[in-house]
Amino acid sequence: MQQRTIGQREVSAIGLGGMPMSIEGRPDRERSIATIHAALDAGVTFIDTADSYHLLAGEVGHNEELIAAALRSYGPGADGVLVATKAGHLRPGDGSWTQDGRPEYIKRSARESARRLGVEAIGLFQFHRPDPQVPYADSIGALVELLDEGVIEQAGISNATIEQIDQAQQILSGRLVSVQNQFSPAFRSSLDELRHCAQLGIAFLPWSPLGGISASSRLGDEHGAFGQVAAAHGVSPQQVALAWELALAPVVVPIPGASRPETITDSARAAGLELTQQEIDLLSAS
Repeated sequence: MQQRTIGQREVSAIGLGGMPMSIEGRPDRERSIATIHAALDAGVTFIDTADSYHLLAGEVGHNEELIAAALRSYGPGADGVLVATKAGHLRPGDGSWTQDGRPEYIKRSARESARRLGVEAIGLFQFHRPDPQVPYADSIGALVELLDEGVIEQAGISNATIEQIDQAQQILSGRLVSVQNQFSPAFRSSLDELRHCAQLGIAFLPWSPLGGISASSRLGDEHGAFGQVAAAHGVSPQQVALAWELALAPVVVPIPGASRPETITDSARAAGLELTQQEIDLLSAS
């Protein structure tokens, strides 16, 4: 599979988003493990998770533990996988989301995530979402401490503006390696952040790159150009969407969520789909 770089790590151009396997409508454990194994079989070497990817209040870290178990059961072939996790966004268990950007909370969460993932140091740890009650610099300062203490190997941020990207890069003394923002054919408002990351050489990780769990199946119908290009290539509109995102900049690494082996297998094929410049322009204008 085509490769991309996140900081010091080379990863597959298409990653796996683990969230659908742990929230509402999640599959049984056996199918989730099979989905992760299918991703590895397809050449995926980057998996995204977070301590808040869970359903019930007492399940913090559900997705982290699930991914760790799947990697262990896969065997030596999983040794080179980069697992990225996040902290700062919480699910109380009632379906809502809240924030906690306090440095002490972020540092404690990182250590708990490392324990659940079964690693001495987290390969990539990201501040999940800015907390309006906590100065952004204080939250990013926690990442600095975690890097310096060796709890995490690389640091990133999520749901960030250009100003926050620059601020984080300054506070981290140039050690910011990733920005994980929402981006898809239906949600392009973070295109400026994507371009900014490309200028800085920072990995841009689109979350919900197919428009979200409920919308991804309708992608070709609601965004006709993607269906048109897909028909021309004999592939799915979802593959076209991911290939288009990859074509926007060499720093882009989409992380489509999946809860079935066949969906992540299809998504992984996007790394080998070559679009013409005319097709890229058509998709970008649609």
